[in-house]
Amino acid sequence: MKKLTILLAALILFNLGTDAQFKANTVKAKIDSVKIDPSLLGQYQLILNKSKTLNGYKLINPNRLSQFFQSVKDTLRTERKELSLANQKIAGLQKGVSGLKSEMAGTETSLAATNAKMDEISFLGVSFSKSNYNITVWTIILILALLLTLVFFRSAKNVNEAKYRTGLYNEVSQEYQAYKTKANEKEKKLARELQDERNRLEELKGNR
Repeated sequence: MKKLTILLAALILFNLGTDAQFKANTVKAKIDSVKIDPSLLGQYQLILNKSKTLNGYKLINPNRLSQFFQSVKDTLRTERKELSLANQKIAGLQKGVSGLKSEMAGTETSLAATNAKMDEISFLGVSFSKSNYNITVWTIILILALLLTLVFFRSAKNVNEAKYRTGLYNEVSQEYQAYKTKANEKEKKLARELQDERNRLEELKGNR
């Protein structure tokens, strides 16, 4: 109880300070703030260093406590302002990132359309992809090659057949020519014999 009475008396003495003392303390606090760390931690340490201890209790000057509280409010206000500016910058950056994402999506879509257009080939009014076009072309080439090979073999067979038939024709023709020659010779021989017989007959008739 005695300690509590002493503490209340000390607080009353601090609160009954005159305006001159308040101004003097304010000027002294400003001078001290120049010499010490102006951060909240420095101000808190200043309050502890400047406070008096009475029966194990710290007697804190209300003016310094008010200045510390004002510094805390100013610091919070500054931090909130910086936080608001930082949030605005983040929002602006996010908006820029969203714009870049949209632009990249448009670019990727345009690139995909360009690649699809480059990969597309029109043949006889029909659109093909390059892979399908290559498959179709090579299929046609293989079919034509097979047909050409088939035609070649059939042509070779026909040529051989034609040569064989030409040989047979030539052989028959030669035989026919030989037969015709022999027939002419035989006809001529028979004609001569017939003429001889006629002449002989005429001679016999004349001798009579």
